[in-house]
Amino acid sequence: MTELWDAIVEAVRLIVSLDPEVMEIARRSLAISATSCTIAILICLPLGSLIHFRRFPGKKLLISVIQTLFSLPTVTVGIIVFVLFRRVGPLGELGLLHTPVVMVIGQAMLITPVMLGLIISALSGVDRAVSETATSLGASRFQMMVVTVREARYAIMTAVIMGFGRAISEVGLSMMIGGNIAGFTRTITTAMLLETSRGDIELAMALGIILILIALVINVALNRLQQK
Repeated sequence: MTELWDAIVEAVRLIVSLDPEVMEIARRSLAISATSCTIAILICLPLGSLIHFRRFPGKKLLISVIQTLFSLPTVTVGIIVFVLFRRVGPLGELGLLHTPVVMVIGQAMLITPVMLGLIISALSGVDRAVSETATSLGASRFQMMVVTVREARYAIMTAVIMGFGRAISEVGLSMMIGGNIAGFTRTITTAMLLETSRGDIELAMALGIILILIALVINVALNRLQQK
């Protein structure tokens, strides 16, 4: 209990004092997660719409596979990305391993199934009368799809929030492909792991509290935007 109280005090001190190292790590965590989330939504929204509106053999099986990947371990994605971008890998010549760029790629791969599945569910939850009414009023197929997506925008925003939360809270992937390099690829979660291994439990817990506060602020902001 004492450690928890010390962690809260330390977290407050780090935030109030705007500790340069902590602020740098927090900015990097936000930048990497926000970028990966943006890439994922640019992929998932059109792909999810295509899967939802098109009829094809194996559609239900494909959706089941996507939903199964919700629980895809971060270290599994880390291994795949590591194999692709290591020095002797097929993309090794790009020299991206242990850089923020490869961390963005890895996080985007990690959250894409989650966001894709939730977007498909969001579109499926829209009343069929919406698309039928749009079609009866002379809307083209594309216009009908746009209307349906607009009706599902709140649920789609939830998918974005879930994807961002999964991205900013993961640690195994970042450690494997980012390397936890100080001032370059170190994020809040990898810093927590490092401080725990050093025995500085209070600082590790303080970083965890800061991470929760960041996630809370982002979620509140997105929810406010959603309500507007």
